[in-house]
Amino acid sequence: MNTLSLSPLFRRSIGFDRLNDLFETAMQNDVPSYPPYNVEKYGENDYRIAVAAAGFSEGELDVNVEKRVLTISAGKGERDGQQQVQYLHQGIAQRAFKLSFRLDENIEVQGARLENGLLIVDLLRVVPEEQRPRQIPINGQQQRLSDTSLSGATQRDTTQAETLETTHA
Repeated sequence: MNTLSLSPLFRRSIGFDRLNDLFETAMQNDVPSYPPYNVEKYGENDYRIAVAAAGFSEGELDVNVEKRVLTISAGKGERDGQQQVQYLHQGIAQRAFKLSFRLDENIEVQGARLENGLLIVDLLRVVPEEQRPRQIPINGQQQRLSDTSLSGATQRDTTQAETLETTHA
């Protein structure tokens, strides 16, 4: 198995430990192949996960979010009141599964629905106002902070110089 150490990247970076966890998860070889799913992007901030859930009812599917990890799981319960089925050919896999997706801190789950054999989970990126790009106006008429601090520093320097002259005289 190939291992990748990202520790040299984090020597001068603070607060990026989640990125390291993300890379470690991505490097794992146990990527589930069942059930098939799509991760789709619509526009700038809308995402959708579509999971092939043919043969599952809404009651057999479970969608949870905990600590920014979206988990989609399903389990086939025992069939109550039905006789045992003997399959001559079983081509539809209805086995239990569990899929997990790590969500960014700005991603919110909007809802989930079962539609034509697909479990669809809608996601939305909600970017806080302080993280949105903004235009900074250029206005030469306003007093700069450095002018204010310089004038205060000049007054202090003058007062200190006068004090020195008085003590030396």
